Amino acid sequence: MTFLPDPATFSRRADQPSAGRTRFVATGSQTRGDYGLFEVTMAPGGSGPGPHLHRTFSESFHVLEGSLDVLADDGWTTAHAGDLVYVPRSGVHAFRSAGPDVGARFLILFTPGIPREEYFTGLLELHADGRTPTTAEIDAFALQHDQLNLHD
Repeated sequence: MTFLPDPATFSRRADQPSAGRTRFVATGSQTRGDYGLFEVTMAPGGSGPGPHLHRTFSESFHVLEGSLDVLADDGWTTAHAGDLVYVPRSGVHAFRSAGPDVGARFLILFTPGIPREEYFTGLLELHADGRTPTTAEIDAFALQHDQLNLHD
């Protein structure tokens, strides 16, 4: 009997698609659903999503450059270059730049590798041509992608 291992795959930077400030380093379809790995560049004073949770996947943030404020465990903490924040499934979290003069470049690791790129590209489409979607539209779209946005 001959053992034929699964071949390795490569994700070359030049071939990695992006959506706005997010580059899809490895999608779940490329990793056979094991994980997704995205690189995000956030400008100084930039914001990410407000408090939300995901029921079917965990999310980890690894800061490469700058500083990132992350809401986890009912409080904000600042992650600096080299720091990692792990958010388990159903963990409430949010993220934003660490201040008006501080940006960040960070990796987001999704496990398992669900098609999260569809959320990022779809969100851009909601804002296409200068359109401002309603909170209800964004929340309904997010929910289709296992993101429950939480509001006060």
